[in-house]
Amino acid sequence: MTDSARPRTFDDFVFGSATAAYQIEGGAAEGGRTPSIWDTYSHTPGATEYGDTGDVADDHYHRWPEDVEHIAALGLDAYRLSISWSRVQPGGTGELNPEGVAFYVDLLDALNAAGVQPLVTLYHWDLPQELEDAGGWPARQTAEAFGEYARLMAVALGDRVHTWTTLNEPWCSAYLGYASGVHAPGRTEPAAALAAVHHLNLAHGLAVRAIRDVLGAQARVSVTLNFHVIRPLDPDSAADRDAVDRIDALGNGAFTGPMLEGAYPARLAGDTATVTDWGFVRDGDLDVIHQPLTALGVNYYATTMVRHSDVADEVSDNSGHRESDHTPWIGAREVAFVREPGPYTAMGWNIDAGALTGLLIDLSHRYPNLPTMVTENGAAFDDEVSPDGRVRDVRRVSYLHDHIAAVAAARDAGADVRGYFAWSLLDNFEWAWGYSRRFGIIRVDYDTLERRWKDSAHWYRRLIERRELPAVDDVEPMPRTPGS
Repeated sequence: MTDSARPRTFDDFVFGSATAAYQIEGGAAEGGRTPSIWDTYSHTPGATEYGDTGDVADDHYHRWPEDVEHIAALGLDAYRLSISWSRVQPGGTGELNPEGVAFYVDLLDALNAAGVQPLVTLYHWDLPQELEDAGGWPARQTAEAFGEYARLMAVALGDRVHTWTTLNEPWCSAYLGYASGVHAPGRTEPAAALAAVHHLNLAHGLAVRAIRDVLGAQARVSVTLNFHVIRPLDPDSAADRDAVDRIDALGNGAFTGPMLEGAYPARLAGDTATVTDWGFVRDGDLDVIHQPLTALGVNYYATTMVRHSDVADEVSDNSGHRESDHTPWIGAREVAFVREPGPYTAMGWNIDAGALTGLLIDLSHRYPNLPTMVTENGAAFDDEVSPDGRVRDVRRVSYLHDHIAAVAAARDAGADVRGYFAWSLLDNFEWAWGYSRRFGIIRVDYDTLERRWKDSAHWYRRLIERRELPAVDDVEPMPRTPGS
């Protein structure tokens, strides 16, 4: 048997799936929850596709016992969820809300009883609106409030949580929320975005310290970053390679630098000098931010290609969808973005599984003592329900197959990758795209809220049971599974 034909096995490996609170919970005004920036933003005319909001979403707030049954039936080793900050601590400061905390206690207890490890993300983009009104992430006090929130949650949830994740994709929170305005809170203030970068980093460090102060040094803590795999249009062009370095510093190094190395990239201040002097970085901040982690969460969906442009401040892209708007690339002077070759998902993102292998190997070389977990990877496609009730999402199955094989290839090459989480467990509110994009391996009928397993869910269950990569066409529904 050739190496390429050898079955990919996954011993001592965690398979899971992931969701985010605002995308699935609903119950927006129930149980003492107060508005987050995404409540405000989604109710702003023109902000989301078709004016969709997360008011109801998948109604997970009421249907979580059913969703745990699906999680258990899939055989997931772990489930990654996020806490709605404004549900557990209305307004983002003060005492915890007992009803909100009880919701998560019950959910975590059910997951643990089912033998599923809960990975809890403290922040997945839903800042309490009161904190935004007081300045939001550009303000230092928001980081300080986050540190206290983390401490309170560590006390309240304790060892119910297997692994704590401080932040999900702070790049999106800072740049999409405060520079391009295509995410909540919808601000277009470049200097504020860079201040948000630093205060998100500071929030991470304060949260790691707080969790370990409560639970001890052995507490498992991580952060999840959406890594940009950036390529030059012309690898032989020094100018194109410099464009890659510029975007790498803004997109990756602005977070990995302080969090994992204790310093911002050397070129970042110069590249952004016309926007800010970085005076919001205080003595001692980098020591707070640079905390030891148990694992590094890696979110990967697509690659990015850039070239040098002789036109100052040219930032262009022709993919034509909301979240590919590259205006958040502050300081990306004389850089143009080039559309990658297809195929593409329904988001307009190119599909390149091999780049995930390269990313994981690169991270293992750069941070050899830090294990990684692929905490999000998946694809939106225009799913259809067949007359027999099945969702034959063969493109999603192929996508998952190829990307999980890419993880196996990275492990074969020596990368210490500990897990893979399919995005997403359920179709859900896809941020500015509303309900028009479906990432789930379980279909949600938004009229009835019925859950139905897609072929990708059946395929994923086989993978988890066998610990070996099934063929793409091995998708026949299995008996006695919810939603079959």
